Amino acid sequence: MSPAAKEPDQSTYGGRFAARLRTLREKAGLTIDQFIEKVAQSGYKVGKSTAYHWESGRTDPPLDAFPAIATALGLKTVRSLLPEY
Repeated sequence: MSPAAKEPDQSTYGGRFAARLRTLREKAGLTIDQFIEKVAQSGYKVGKSTAYHWESGRTDPPLDAFPAIATALGLKTVRSLLPEY
């Protein structure tokens, strides 16, 4: 049995981004594996542990990954990935 996903610290911008990324993925109805596959199809290869780190706030995706992430999630703009203040 895998441990429960760590909730990101939403008092930081990185934590809010991580929470938004996970929410958007879940709203799109994608499992983490499906998300990784769609990101790869959109032109950016990412591993499962890296994707989990993005969603936990442990690391942020590099800027060149943002277009592929937005496309994978079906977003119209990259700006849609960013959390509101």
